[in-house]
Amino acid sequence: MPLDVVVVMDPIAAIRIAKDSTFAMLLEAQRRGHRLHYVIPGGLGLDGGEAVARTAPLTVRDDPRDWFTLGPEAPHRFGARDVVLMRKDPPVDPEFVGDTQILSLAQGQGATIVNDPRGLRDMNEKLGALAFPQCCPPTRVSRNAAELKAFVAEHGDAVLKPLDGMGGRSIFRAVAGDANLNVILETLTDGGRRLAMAQRYLPEIVDGDKRILLIDGVPVDYCLARIPQGDEFRGNLAAGGRGEGRPLSERDRWIAAQVGPSLAARGMRFVGLDVIGDWLTEVNVTSPTCIRELDAEFGLNIAGLLFDAIERGPVAGPR
Repeated sequence: MPLDVVVVMDPIAAIRIAKDSTFAMLLEAQRRGHRLHYVIPGGLGLDGGEAVARTAPLTVRDDPRDWFTLGPEAPHRFGARDVVLMRKDPPVDPEFVGDTQILSLAQGQGATIVNDPRGLRDMNEKLGALAFPQCCPPTRVSRNAAELKAFVAEHGDAVLKPLDGMGGRSIFRAVAGDANLNVILETLTDGGRRLAMAQRYLPEIVDGDKRILLIDGVPVDYCLARIPQGDEFRGNLAAGGRGEGRPLSERDRWIAAQVGPSLAARGMRFVGLDVIGDWLTEVNVTSPTCIRELDAEFGLNIAGLLFDAIERGPVAGPR
């Protein structure tokens, strides 16, 4: 029986379909005969205590010149036939949190939300990795610049980043004694008002920052290594990194086995792990990418695996 697939995403007119994982999900849902509904940006709301949205019927095509058609807008009340793909990019700001609270009510009305809205609120993508310390490199999180500076001095070479960024934005590399370290920490912590993260620099980044995709806690067999280019230390594709597909290593599978069951039990049904060398650095739950690149390189259908899982029903286990 067809489902109503409701997508909450950034403006569809601005995406690059060759790299957009949400678009891959929409193509697969449409191929299966499900009805697509596009939430007009800012269109989630409440009506008398019920979760509602302003939506438009959506048709998609794998054509970079003309990839979507929207029908007329109409109100949509969430119910048991709805599968909601919550795919808005960070930051997880008050507006994002408000949308997840509305989606929690939609969940109470019977809708399936991917990923679970409570998990999206609870799991900061930088801090989430630290729930699995056995998988992570040495890390410190603090608002105190002196503590972060001491971490850099202890390890000699560190990566410093905010907790709410994506795509490699505002990530710094600093060594002990760096003349710019004070101002970097002042900027990241906003003068001691914001948390920032310091991680030991991992020289294995030259071989790539691996994106490992999990569906209901189970890893896809291949990852995308995002390899820094030129004088750039960041591997993020948004920062100019080059993507190279690879089979998972034994260590990659070990990390996935450590992390996957816990995430699946919390309703995190589609997750991207970032792994450098042997170490987990981030757990991406808001809008993980790399479906299109891996599908193209290895002849996969990752969105198909996701919809197989969705159609089987919710993951068993505690939330």
